[in-house]
Parts: sequence; structure tokens; C-alpha cells
Amino acid sequence: MKNNFKYLALFAAAAVFVSCENEFEDSVTDGDLYTNGTADFSKYVSVGNSLTSGYADNALYLEGQQNSFPNIMAQQFELVGGGEFNQPLVNDNLGGLLLNGNQILPNRFVLAVGANGSPGPARIGGTPTTEITNKVTGPLNNYGVPGARVFHLGAPGYGSAAGIASGTANPYFARFSSSESSTVIDDAAAANGTFFTLWIGNNDILGYATSGGSGVDNNQTGQTNPAMQGDNSITNNNTFAGVYAALVAKMTANGAKGALINIPDVTSIPYFTTIPANPIPLDATTAAGVNMAYAQYNGGLRAAEAGQLITTAERIARTINFTEGANFVVITDVDLTNLSALGLPNIRQTTAADLITLPTRALLGTLADPSNPSSVRGVGVPLANSNVLTVTEQTRVSAAQDSYNATIAAIAQSNGLALVDAKTALGGLSTGGVAFNGGILTSTFATGGAFSLDGVHPTPRGYAFTANTVLQTINAFYGSTVPKVEIGNYKTIQPSNNVAQ
Repeated sequence: MKNNFKYLALFAAAAVFVSCENEFEDSVTDGDLYTNGTADFSKYVSVGNSLTSGYADNALYLEGQQNSFPNIMAQQFELVGGGEFNQPLVNDNLGGLLLNGNQILPNRFVLAVGANGSPGPARIGGTPTTEITNKVTGPLNNYGVPGARVFHLGAPGYGSAAGIASGTANPYFARFSSSESSTVIDDAAAANGTFFTLWIGNNDILGYATSGGSGVDNNQTGQTNPAMQGDNSITNNNTFAGVYAALVAKMTANGAKGALINIPDVTSIPYFTTIPANPIPLDATTAAGVNMAYAQYNGGLRAAEAGQLITTAERIARTINFTEGANFVVITDVDLTNLSALGLPNIRQTTAADLITLPTRALLGTLADPSNPSSVRGVGVPLANSNVLTVTEQTRVSAAQDSYNATIAAIAQSNGLALVDAKTALGGLSTGGVAFNGGILTSTFATGGAFSLDGVHPTPRGYAFTANTVLQTINAFYGSTVPKVEIGNYKTIQPSNNVAQ
């Protein structure tokens, strides 16, 4: 089988798309009169994670930071009395980080033509020059820390270079923390902003989702201790609520006003929507041969049903059947009834509701054993649980997200702060797109314009759309008239022939 499925066609138009960046005059013109309403934008401070920092293409690089949504907003705030906005800028556009001269994080993705002639994401070549131990000094306004979860913002030592190797510290925060023991939220509060935005909580479910539900749902375990939440886990709802309230209390202690941004639907991003659940093309002869290989397994399921070990519905759901045409892939599902006593694995084929993760594109159709032509991943060899976010796992993510957003809404109301509905706004990118002066912005991978090549974080154009979403809410809540930006002036994905070998 060829590892060249239909979703790769998405890349074919990408080179054309990115070569036709729209150029329009900015919506701000001389002589317009703008007001700040009841807000004071003289010192704007932003707090959050990668989405606040400008992270894109699976890295933090200079151009991405310069197009972060807070930086875009700060430029607009200048029209209504906003002051200087300083960010902890990295040194280059490669995106990797160094620790004592050794590269510890990879370079960013660019769009490149691979060995098979198809365009796709590849790491840009070159040696990064951003050394973590070279602290960023001076006043800062952007406290976006890639990878941070809600409880990380208040964790002492999260910015300690000495803790990076052990995983207790964050290399991005280590670059600009005020001390080895300081916290993100204390440093942000010490900036004494007059206005702030807080966007945190995405990573509290994202790691679980992108790992195909391989982590723990702490709402099931009841674990509330932040130190015991675990990697790739879902943060406990009560933990989230308590920590989030404390963060807002810190940022409003001096009377600052601001906007709280809720959590978008992570399952609507290209990381989960690019690869169809049925990406395996087979002819009739091959399909019949595969079905013969699964005949004993299917027979075992019938025996398990007869023994009342599984229901008829589960037997049907677990039955493997390939046909001529596009086929669903075989996956391991840890939430199935354990039939190992019968020698039966926990496998089934995907359904239209399952979400295959973006990195799985490199595995589909390849051989697990090069010497065995029947060991095709997703056909003869099941995909791992980590490659697919099942419906059960999606339900866990959705339940936590709904709880987080209810918390954010309640805290915004009780503190008299604006609430930005990013979930609805960004959701529109996956349901028809959003029109702008020059085109339609969608979540389609590589060609839609909104998301970068990691399938999770926005492009500069996507961040401009985010900035406009936040500005619109701020204007409505505080009676300000800060102008939005023309998103067509911002770039999308970037092609390059300079890739790592």
C-alpha cells in the first residue's frame, strides 16, 4: 500500500495559497476618533499560555511573538492612550531553545516538499540562538508561557533553570522569570497593569486530547492536588475553579479591569479534523484477504456474546470488516470490555465520530514490520490508543471544558470583567469559516489560513482574528471604540526549502 492518502491533497493547494497573501490598507485611518470608554489601557498586561505568547508551528519564534494577539491589541490600544508593550522576545525565527549551549527544544515547522513530492510540515534547518540562561530583563507586559496549565501560573520555581531537566520548571518562563522562585502570576501582577487579559485552561485538557486520551481524567479519580494531576491529564474541575479564582484576584488587586477568555473546543482544531476516520483505500481483493485474517477474531466476539461477556451492540462495534473503497482503521480502545481471558485484543474499527490525531498521518499505511507485507498499520496492525481520540474520551474533554467555561463566566461576572467567548468565535472557523475583506478564514489544515502547521496554534492571521474577537468584546463591555485590524494584512503558513536533514 502507498502511504499517500486523500488528506495529503490538502497540501497541494497550500503553496499557491501562501503565495497570494492579501494586502489591504489598515482599518485605522488618520483623523478617526477613538475612545477608551470606562477602561484604562495605559498599561496592558497579558497572562496565559502558548496562545498568549504567539506560539505557532510547534515553536516560539520571533515573528510569531510579534504577531501574538496581545501585541496586535496593544498596537490598537495606542490609539486610546495605551503605552509600550514589551514581550520576552526570542532571538530568531528558528524557534528552538538552548540550555547551556545544547538545543533542548526543536525548530519550528515550515511547509516543504518531501521526498515523495508532496508538500507537508518539516522542521526548518539551522541552529537556534536563544539561550535560556540569558535572562530577559526590563519591564514586561506579555506573560504568556507555552505549556502552562492553570496551576502552573501560581507554582513557585516554575521559572527556575535548574528545574528544567527534572520537568519541574518551564524553559520559556525560565527566560524571563524575575527570580528562581517567582511565579508567573506574581510577576504579572507586579507589572501593575491597568488592564489585563487572562487566557488559561486550554492545556488543562489539550494534553489529554492530543495524546489520544492516554492520560488520566482527574474528574474521574477525584484527585485535586495540582502536584498530583499527572502529565497529559485533565485538570480536576474543582482544582481549576479554585486556582483560576486566585489568579483573577491577583490581577484585580490593584483595581485593574480586564477580559477573561474562555476555552475553545479543542476537538474542532485541525489536529483532530484533518485525517478522516476512514483513510484506508482498499480494492475488493485486498479487503477480502484482510477480512479472512480477522475471521478468528470476529468468531471470538460471537462466542463472547453468546457467553454474555459482551452485549450484541459491543460485538457489532468491535467486529472488523473491510470493504472495497475507503475504510475505517483498526484501533486499540482501552475503554472496551477486557476480553484478554479469551485471547481477544481490545480492538475495533473507527467510526465517523472518532478523531485521528494529525501526527498519525506519518504512520497510516506504513509497515510495522518491513519484512511482513501484512503488517500495515491501521489494517493488519491496530493503531495505538494514543493515535485516536475516541467518543468516550471526547466526552471527558467536553465535560471538563464546559465546567472550566462555567467557572470563567461566573468569575468574570462576579468581578465585573469582560467575558470573551472564544469558544463560539473560533468554533465558527470550523463551521463554514469567517469572511474578511479578501477571503474566508477557516480551520482547514494548511490552506484555511487560521491555523499554523502544528494544527493547534493560530497563524498570524489567526491571531489577528483572535485579537479582533477580544477587542469586540472589550468595546461592547467597556464602551470603548478601539478599532479592529484588517486580518488580510497578516500572514498564514510559510513555505521554505531550508529544512533540517
